[in-house]
Amino acid sequence: MPATHMKLIHTESSCGWGGQELRVLAESAGMAARGHEVLIAAPAAAPIYTEALARGLAAIAVPIEKKRFLGWAAIRSVLDWKTPDLVITHSSTDSWLAALANVGLPSAAPLIRMRHVSAPISANFATRWLYGRAAAHVVTTGEALRQQVMREAGLPAEHVSSVPTGIDLETFQPGDSAQARARLELPQDRFIIGIVATLRSWKGHSFLVDAMAALKDAKALLVIVGDGPGRDNLKAQVRKLGLQDQVRMTGNRKDVADWMQAFDVFVLPSYANEGVPQALMQAMACALPVISTPVGAIGEIVEDGKTGLMVTPRDAQALATALARLRDDPDLRRNLGQAALLQARERFSMDRMLDAMEAVFQGVLKA
Repeated sequence: MPATHMKLIHTESSCGWGGQELRVLAESAGMAARGHEVLIAAPAAAPIYTEALARGLAAIAVPIEKKRFLGWAAIRSVLDWKTPDLVITHSSTDSWLAALANVGLPSAAPLIRMRHVSAPISANFATRWLYGRAAAHVVTTGEALRQQVMREAGLPAEHVSSVPTGIDLETFQPGDSAQARARLELPQDRFIIGIVATLRSWKGHSFLVDAMAALKDAKALLVIVGDGPGRDNLKAQVRKLGLQDQVRMTGNRKDVADWMQAFDVFVLPSYANEGVPQALMQAMACALPVISTPVGAIGEIVEDGKTGLMVTPRDAQALATALARLRDDPDLRRNLGQAALLQARERFSMDRMLDAMEAVFQGVLKA
């Protein structure tokens, strides 16, 4: 239990669903369990709002999906009413609205800007104000992102911290592959390649589908877990390549650990906008051999040839070659999976993330 009780408000303007939203929920639940008072402010239409309520977390609907006066007024009203100790923002829109709402507010709380992705930061005065003066501190999900923020926003090292997302190591752990496949009605006799990610272009699904075509292995099965704006394009690509019998799309699933335990290999071929992806960490905690790319902060957890295989982004042939290598070498799969598991247990725990975030929060409050 922390020595200091804190009132925290998380703002999230995104109406999407993915690792960022899952981190907000997991961190909020963890902080609430540690005795802090936590509120999530998000649009009523956002999945994070309904999921927060379903998980028993305190949440309030605010119209902050767009940068407009209505959203600014709503956030300002919530901040004035709740008088939090800290405000933690997560996306661009809610960060701007909360920062501007804080201006002149008698009860203004320090603002912490979370930075989950590696998208470029605009080099203009307004953005530097947001990151440097409006935000008391910036937290990224990986060291590479921390260095990027310092470089592009012109911030000193003491103003930015890296706190990778923690995962539930009791849920994500090695399991019996045959039993998992039976539960999920997956074939026992096929080499199953898995990906768990929102269907967005930069996650690299299309290159993985092309790699399946290049692999030319009828016994290989690609299982795509997740949903998103790229769904229809991916389905069309699968049909065009004649891979209907080799690609299965499940949509969003809550039983992600079961799917991980059913896979032989996990692949995340992202080419942009990554921090340290949760799904990659979850796969490693399940002792899966992983294939990924040196994008964002992925290189901080995947060391080529030791805890996984790294390939060039947007290179389907490189993906196919790495898949063939793992398919044909069960000893390599086992060794990479065990090394990944050891790293996950040492570095990826939820308590480690919560301890680090509490330290950041308390450091800001003492400043």
